[in-house]
Amino acid sequence: MDRPLLIGISARIYYPTRPVLDMGGIWTRTLHYLEQSVAHWLMSPKVLAVMIPAVDRDSVVQRSDLSLHGYAEALDGLVLQGGNDISPQAYGEVPIAPQWQGDAVRDRYEVELLQRFMQAGKPVLGICRGCQLINVALGGTLYQDIPTQRPDALKHVDAEHYERQLHEVELVEGTTLARLYPGRRQAMINSIHHQGVKDLGRELVVEALAPDGMVEAIRWTGPGYVFGMQWHPEFLALGALHDEQLDGHPILNHFLDAARQVRDGHAR
Repeated sequence: MDRPLLIGISARIYYPTRPVLDMGGIWTRTLHYLEQSVAHWLMSPKVLAVMIPAVDRDSVVQRSDLSLHGYAEALDGLVLQGGNDISPQAYGEVPIAPQWQGDAVRDRYEVELLQRFMQAGKPVLGICRGCQLINVALGGTLYQDIPTQRPDALKHVDAEHYERQLHEVELVEGTTLARLYPGRRQAMINSIHHQGVKDLGRELVVEALAPDGMVEAIRWTGPGYVFGMQWHPEFLALGALHDEQLDGHPILNHFLDAARQVRDGHAR
């Protein structure tokens, strides 16, 4: 196959803060966007990144006019990028604090995207929120706020340090993730999340754990490729902050190899 891989990326959503000055321009409009670091992490002469816009009941384009199944058929893989909290309503809970209402619009859109790509047999990679979304979509639950519900836990987010906030992670022996890093059990990862996997979803296994027992990576055991990690490997493009920081390239290459195999198999 000569054509590049086409990798879809779910959209992050910016909602205008109300009330807003009637100045026009982008800041008074809902925006769909992706972080440059995610796109650049994926892109190469052999890989093209394609953002998939969300559609809700207030959109000019209605759900009845759009088939996410068409995206799953046309693209070779999906990346669920980070962003806003997942709404507790997505896993049958009410928010324990107003600031943890989450983004229900994005939840519905990404759950459907994930389902469509899984049905099409296309690989899916989840980063941070994407990891949590995979767990919720498969029936799992989350800690709405780790400091509140797990006061014994490590500090998993630090607004001042952001991607420079690091902690240790253990790769679970015998897992696919561990096999990508032969001979290595511990590493350092960045940590930018206050929510995390609580009850594991259906057909998921844990592939990495923090020292406090918090889940850091999960993988679907069904017939396909679905993997989620809590850390942000795309931020390593500017260089590692620690000698033991986990290099994300083996994960990326494994995901792209899976996409390539599916693409070439469909072509045959």
